[in-house]
Amino acid sequence: MSLASPASPSALPEPPPRTAQEADAAPRIALVGNPNTGKTTLFNRLCGLRAKTANFPGTTTDARIGRCALGEGDSVAEVIDLPGTYRIHLEAPEARVCRDVLHGEGLYRRPDAVVVVIDATNLTRNLYLVGELLAADLPLVVALNMVDIAQRRGLSLDAAELGERLGCSVVPVVARRGQGVRRLRDAIRQALTGPPSNRPQPPEATDFRSLAAWADEVAERSVGGEDAVGSAADSVTERLDQAFTHPLLGVAVFALVMGGLFWTVFSLATIPMDLIELTFEVLGGWVGATIPAGALRDLLSEGVIGGIAGTVVFLPQICLLFFLISLLEDTGYLARAAFVMDRVLSRFGLPGQAFVPLLSSHACAIPGILSTRLIPGHRDRLATILVAPFMSCSARLPVYVLLTSLLFEGRPLLAGLAFAGCYLLGAVMALVSALIARRSLVEGRSRPMVLELPSYKMPSLRTAAYVALHQGKNFLEKAGTVIVGICVVMWWLSAYPVSPPLEEAVELRRQVATASPAEAEELEDRANFLESRHAQANSFAGRLGRTVQPVFAPLGYDWQLTVGVLTSFLAREVFVSTMAVLLVGEEVDLEDGERAGGVIARIRSAVRDDGTPVFTIATAASLLVFFVLAMQCLPTLVVTRRETGAWRWAGLQLVYMTSAAWVFAFVTYNGLRLLGFS
Repeated sequence: MSLASPASPSALPEPPPRTAQEADAAPRIALVGNPNTGKTTLFNRLCGLRAKTANFPGTTTDARIGRCALGEGDSVAEVIDLPGTYRIHLEAPEARVCRDVLHGEGLYRRPDAVVVVIDATNLTRNLYLVGELLAADLPLVVALNMVDIAQRRGLSLDAAELGERLGCSVVPVVARRGQGVRRLRDAIRQALTGPPSNRPQPPEATDFRSLAAWADEVAERSVGGEDAVGSAADSVTERLDQAFTHPLLGVAVFALVMGGLFWTVFSLATIPMDLIELTFEVLGGWVGATIPAGALRDLLSEGVIGGIAGTVVFLPQICLLFFLISLLEDTGYLARAAFVMDRVLSRFGLPGQAFVPLLSSHACAIPGILSTRLIPGHRDRLATILVAPFMSCSARLPVYVLLTSLLFEGRPLLAGLAFAGCYLLGAVMALVSALIARRSLVEGRSRPMVLELPSYKMPSLRTAAYVALHQGKNFLEKAGTVIVGICVVMWWLSAYPVSPPLEEAVELRRQVATASPAEAEELEDRANFLESRHAQANSFAGRLGRTVQPVFAPLGYDWQLTVGVLTSFLAREVFVSTMAVLLVGEEVDLEDGERAGGVIARIRSAVRDDGTPVFTIATAASLLVFFVLAMQCLPTLVVTRRETGAWRWAGLQLVYMTSAAWVFAFVTYNGLRLLGFS
C-alpha cells in the first residue's frame, strides 16, 4: 500500500488553553480509526444514533457528534465521529479533518480524550495510527474491534499485554453485536477522570520505517496464532476475491447482484404497497363522506391525500432497496465492486476516488457532490461534480417504479431488469460525459486509487434496518413538506379558475332521468369525466401545459405530462404526485371490466384529450429515459455552484443534462413508434 507524504515534520502542536465555557461543557471524545474498522458502527452503539457511512475509505467528510452516557450518574460525553484515515500526518482531506479536530481548530473544540478503533485481524497496520495518537498528549483508549473474526482465524489476542506496551486501556469489542461496549464506556470514564498514564514514547510519527518497526514489535508481542502479525487471509477469501475482483467475472457478478437486488425489491414490496394504496383510498373516501362538498373537501381528498398517496405508495420499495444495499455493504462485497469499478473509471478519465461520490449520489447527488472534497486533484474533482447527478438518486425511485410498473405490469422480473437498466443508463452516461469533459473542459490524467479490501463479515440486520428506517424517515419528511406544498399548489392550479358548465355534460345529465339504472350510471360517469377534462384543460395548469407542450410533443408528451415534467424540476419525485392530482377524476373501465382504483391503476388508465392513452409503451419508455438523464433538482445546482465557485458550471450541468435527456427521449419514443409500440 502506498502512503502519501507527511503533512508536516512534527507532531501535533500544542493546543490553545481551554476557555471557561469549554471547561464547563460535557467532555468530548474523538472517535478515530482506519477505514473499515467498524468505527461508525461503534459510534452508533455508543450514542444510540443512526449514523451510517459507506464501507470505503474517506466517505465520512463531515464530523458528526452524538451523546454517550458513561454509565455513572448523569455523566454524559460528546462523541465526535471522525473520518477514517490510515495516518494523521498524511496530506489527505480526511487526515486534515482529523488534525484540525485533534488540535481544536475551526468549528471543533479540542477533545478531552481519544478512542481509537483498531482491527484485531490486522493489528500491525492499525498500530501506525495508534503510534501517532500516543504523541498527541491526550487521554487514549483503544477499542480492539472484530475480536470474534480474529479468534475464528486462529489468532490469540492479549489485550492486557497490548495495553501495557501502549500505556493505555485496551478493550476488546465486537461493535456489530454490541459486545464490550459497557466496558468501553467505563474505560472512557476512567481515562477522563483518572491520573495520566505512563506511556512509552513511540518513534517519531514522520519516521515511517521506525514507526513500522515499532508496530511490528508491539503486534508480535501481543498476538499469537498462525498468522500472528499479518492480515490472516484464508483460502476461501482469496478465491472469492479472485472472482469478485476479476476484470470480466467481477463485472458480471456485479450486474447479477444488482439485477437480483432490484428483482427482490419489486417482488417483496407488492403487498405493503397494496396495503398503503388501500389505506389512502379508505381515508380519501372517509374525507369525501365526512366533509361537506366544496373546495375544502376537494383540497383534502384530491390535493393532499391524493398527492401524498402518489408518493408514499413507493415507500416500501425505497426502504427495501436501502436495506438490501446496507446488507451488501456490511458483507464487504461493495468494496470489491469499488475495486472493479476503479478500472472502469480510470478509462473514462475519472479517479478511483470518484467511486465513493458516485456511489453516494445514488442516495442523493448533494452529499455525493460534497464528498468530492476528498478527491485530491481539482480537475478530477470538477469532472466528478459535473457527472455525479447522472447517477440515479433516491428521488427518482418513485418515477422509476411507476413507469416500469406501467411498462411491465405483472412481470416483476422484466420490471426489475428495466429498473436496473435505469441505473446502468445513468452510470454509462456519467462515464461518457466524464470522458468528454476530460478531453475538453478539464483536461488531464486521473490519479490512481488506494483501497483496502475489508474482511468478509456477516451483515448486521439491525444496522440495515436502521439504515432503511432512516432513509424512509427522510423520504416521509420530504413528502410532508415539499411534496405536500407542491401538491396543494398543483391542485389549485388544476382546479382554478372554475370553468362554466360544459353543455355536453349538462345534456348527458338530462338523459339520466329517463335512462335505466345501468345506463344512468354510465351517463353520469361520462358526464363527470367530460366535466373533469374540460375543467383541467381550462385551468391554470392546463394553460401552462398547453403553452409549453410543443417543446415536449416530439417526445410523446401531452399537456398533462408536460405539467408533470415541469413540476419535477423542483423535485423529481413530485412527478407521481402531480399525475395523481391531475388525473384524479379519470377513473375509466379497465379491460377486465373492473373500475380503475388506486394510484397506479388510475394513472395507467389515464387518457388524453382525444381519448387515446396517456401512457403508451413508447411514451412511458421515453419518460423513463428523460428522468434518468435530466437535471431536475434545483438544490443540486446550488450545491454545484457553491462547490465549483462559479454559476457557469451549474449552468453547463443544467443545459447539458437536460439537452441529453431530450435527445435520448426523442430517439426512444420515435424508435419504438417505428417498431410498432405506439
